[in-house]
Amino acid sequence: MFDKILIPHSDSQKSSFIRPRKGVIIGLGQVGLACAYSLLIQDCFDELVLQDIAPEKLEGEIMDLSHGMPFISPTDLKMGTVAEEGKDADIVIITAGVAQREGESRLSLVERNINIYKKILADVVKYCPDSIILVVSNPVDIMTHATLKITGFPSSRVIGSGTVLDTARFRSLLAKEMGIDARSVHAYIIGEHGDSEVALWSMANVGGVKIVPHGWENLASDEQDFLSKIYHNVKNAAYEIIRRKGSTSYAIGLATTDIVKAIVNSQERILTVSGLMKGMYGIDDICLSIPRVINEKGILQTINLTLSPEEEKLLQNSATILKDIFKQLKI
Repeated sequence: MFDKILIPHSDSQKSSFIRPRKGVIIGLGQVGLACAYSLLIQDCFDELVLQDIAPEKLEGEIMDLSHGMPFISPTDLKMGTVAEEGKDADIVIITAGVAQREGESRLSLVERNINIYKKILADVVKYCPDSIILVVSNPVDIMTHATLKITGFPSSRVIGSGTVLDTARFRSLLAKEMGIDARSVHAYIIGEHGDSEVALWSMANVGGVKIVPHGWENLASDEQDFLSKIYHNVKNAAYEIIRRKGSTSYAIGLATTDIVKAIVNSQERILTVSGLMKGMYGIDDICLSIPRVINEKGILQTINLTLSPEEEKLLQNSATILKDIFKQLKI
């Protein structure tokens, strides 16, 4: 029966486990730095290489981080490039890109970031041909698909951070309203990491008890309004944070670390990462987020969710928006 739930990724397979321990982060802005700090204190790598276009700032950050090494498990932390110190890394995390401006949608960033990626990925292909690439830069779904096209890597080894953070925000806000631990809430945000993302109310539950047990259409109007407000707070969270402090960083650093841990520890963990769609829900040849099983090979399997008709329609709309953007790019 489980073969109807877990769909193997065509170019990935479960295998004996060899723990990857060398990582590279390309781009040490606020997000890259938050990723580096979180990865270090959670002992994800034996060796971590940081790459950035501002060498003096980068050196200062590494000095600062290095002074905290006596308080954590040892990691060989160094500045360098993929072509040198980062050669043959197991995981390459890309956070490089221009910053999102206040009020700017993630999709409007795309043209400004594609050219940066073309230069970065040429070295990754040459010097880290067997690596898993983890894309964190926004718009993450477009950048993940661009990375796949530019590198020619198997789709199992090109992963976007996707809606892992959106899903965490969703669970956090639901948990706050109910006064329980967020880890006890099981709910997903899928689709684009951005304005067309989809909340799966049909399967959101706490301890197996559905939050919307009889369907969205059967909720009272005030209940729909209440849950819609939670969804909009999730969707607009990044905009609100950027308006107040200029950027988001800590939570995406933790989300990235969760994905890395699923890889380096071969956890077979289910996370809503962005990856290539291959016909599921009638969606093909675009990257977006649905729950996927992650291990040391990258994307191992995809969860075959039973969506409501409205949720499937919204997911297809999200895919259409992303496809329309991607068609305009010169890759």
